[in-house]
Amino acid sequence: MEIRAFLALVVPFIIIVYLAILLCIRAPKQVVWLSLLGGVVAAVINMAVDLGAYYAHWWSYTIDDLTLHLPIPFYISQVLIYGSVAYLLIWRFWHTRLHWLAWVLLVGVPLVGFLRDLVYNGLTTRGYAQWQSPLAGPVDFVMWLLLFYAGYFLFKRFVPTRETWLEEEAANEAPGGQAALR
Repeated sequence: MEIRAFLALVVPFIIIVYLAILLCIRAPKQVVWLSLLGGVVAAVINMAVDLGAYYAHWWSYTIDDLTLHLPIPFYISQVLIYGSVAYLLIWRFWHTRLHWLAWVLLVGVPLVGFLRDLVYNGLTTRGYAQWQSPLAGPVDFVMWLLLFYAGYFLFKRFVPTRETWLEEEAANEAPGGQAALR
């Protein structure tokens, strides 16, 4: 029941919040698609580690309606929030006065993800997963570092800087710019 309730109640909220953040950031389509690709890479790494952890008996999910022992709909938050939104905000604030906020996100997102897992799955039984091994904590920490930075480095590798994008926009809008040649 938890997965169906998540799909009905939480996923629409995540999508609305994601779209609202996209409206505020006003990133070009290429940047948005690359941030989504980075989020998908992060989610796939998360799913692979979760599946490996299940078979290694490090942790397992304790809810019903799992697909291949994984709560597949739960990874939508990995794609949209921990991936795409975090990468877009880092892109947006990297060369501004709020550069420190980009650094906070770069360090804080994987740290908060791990601490959330530690509190809910390792220290208490309130989470959807149950840690079954002393290796679960270190593996989860490495997983969060790997998934977040793998997605971010893919995003960073192909995305233009915000300054480059702004310069191109200004050149296209200028009277003698490339827009006038079209």
